[in-house]
Parts: sequence; C-alpha cells; structure tokens
Amino acid sequence: MNPAPTQPQSNPLESPVLPKHETLVVATRGAAVESIHYGSAVLLDAQGVVRASLGDPQATYYPRSALKPLFAVGMLRAGLELNDQQLALASASHSGAPIHQQVATSTLAAANLDETALRNSTDLPYGAAERADFLAAGGTATQLAQNCSGKHAALAALSELKGWDTANYLQDERLLQLLEDTVEELTGEKISGVSTDGCGTPVYLISLHGLARGFARLATAQPGTPEARVAAAMSTYPELVAGEGRDVTALMRAIPGAVAKDGFEGIQAVALPDGTALAVKIADGGDRARMPITVKLLTEHLGASAPAALIELASSPALGGGAPVGVLTAL
Repeated sequence: MNPAPTQPQSNPLESPVLPKHETLVVATRGAAVESIHYGSAVLLDAQGVVRASLGDPQATYYPRSALKPLFAVGMLRAGLELNDQQLALASASHSGAPIHQQVATSTLAAANLDETALRNSTDLPYGAAERADFLAAGGTATQLAQNCSGKHAALAALSELKGWDTANYLQDERLLQLLEDTVEELTGEKISGVSTDGCGTPVYLISLHGLARGFARLATAQPGTPEARVAAAMSTYPELVAGEGRDVTALMRAIPGAVAKDGFEGIQAVALPDGTALAVKIADGGDRARMPITVKLLTEHLGASAPAALIELASSPALGGGAPVGVLTAL
C-alpha cells in the first residue's frame, strides 16, 4: 500500500496581501539595466495633501529605526530631561564613533546609570571607518557601540526617573504603552501590528502616509514643544543622528532645518521646515535605493530651489575597472 501523501507545508506568504510596489530605482551598467529596486513612496505638501504617490503607500510597514524621533517625543512628554546632543542621539542610528558613545554615556550618567543599564543587543560600530578604528584599538562588541544605544540610554534614564523597572524596561508595560500611544498620536492612525526591532524595542506597523505625517508634525511644531525640540536637535546635530559619511547626515546638512531618519529594510522619512514630508519603503529591504528616490521626490518638489548638495545625493556610479560605467538612479 502506498503511504498517504503528505500535506504540503503552508506558505506564510499565501495569506497576507502583498503591497503593490512599483519600480522606483534602477542600476545600469553600460546600456543595460542590471538591477531593479521596487518600492513605495509618498510625498505630502505643507498642507498634508498628497503630491506624489508611488506603489502602495497606504499599505503598512515596519518603519524600524525611523520611529526613534517619535519615541523621543514621547520620552520628553513623560518628563525626561535631555540636552540637544542627547536628544539627537536618542533619535539616532549612530555610527558608533567616540562622540556617539560619549553622548550615550552622558545620558546614562545624568540618571546615575552606566552602560550596564542598557538592554539593547551588543554590536560593533555600524560605520565602516568607526568599526575599523574601534577594532584597531582592541574594541569588542558592546551595547554602547551598537547603533541604538542613544535610544536605549534615554529609555533607561526615563525608567529610572519614573521609578519604573529599569532593569527590565523593555518589558515594562507603562513604557511600552507610552511609546505606542505617541506613535499613534503623531502618525494619526491606529497601529495595525507589533513586533520586535533588532535592538529589542517594539516596532509598529503603520502606513507611509502615517510616517510622513508624523515627521511633518515634528518639523512644524510650535517652538518649545517636545516635537519641536526633537526636530531642532536632529537638524542642529545631524552628525549625531547618523554619522560622518552617512547619507542621512548629508541630507540634513544640505537642507537646513530638515529632519531625516532612515530605518533598516529600506525605510526613509524626511520632513522640511514648511511641513512637506515624505516616506519611502524599498521592497527588497536594500539600503542603496533609499536616497535616490528620496532625493528625486524632494528635488521635483523644490524645483529650482533644490540645493546642489541635495542633488549630489541623487545617484551613485557603477564602476568597471575603477571608472564609471553605469549609475544607480531613480526613474
């Protein structure tokens, strides 16, 4: 007798509705298109009206580290006192340079804490040059060097201030509810799902429309509010939000007053001082396609006023034998 056929294992992708992405960025080599990056994006004008919509911006995505500035707003609202450098680092995915680790340490020290209070994962510095210097000096993976240590230092400091469970702040329902409520308020939409980010904090499913709205509210907030303080700290210290040689830092330097934050798996959010805001998701999760489509949308919106330093971020060459033979560019 033949054994009964086994039932095929279900494919987890059979049930969810996949986003309807479209082609955003291509890489050429010679006369051929070598690679294609699909994704979705939305740009809102200063009145919140959609001026550009590509792919499926109403679908929900995990913004990953692009949520950090929104988390920082919630922590200020709850009473945490941070100077502008500490606030920029709380909003950062930093490169792990000495200044980044020093500012994170200062956040902890102000709450009478040290690195042992951090509950993020350990890692080497995120930046290539910073990692090389760190290893050359005999460094090993630490929580302080990991790119989210500024956020975690602030979370630990807030927990200490409030008398919450500092040793287990990632499991403290009061802190988690604060973060969730802040994200929902600033984005203007209900969170549709929750998971865990690489560093251990929660990450929430929201649409690109919601992410853009959240950043617009930072950029246009009344002076002195937590939202305005986060925006000012990020635009004043762009080197703390990412690091030297990072495209997010370069974008904020190119447009004074802009607020920009990337997130793993192809996320980018930007808001200009007038409230114009955009959010991008690259479908394959790759990092290289974020900035070309971001810059294309911004330069089309800004027109002749687009600064040259911004336009320089629009594309990058493909090399052959050390010479340019193609380009990575948005369509």
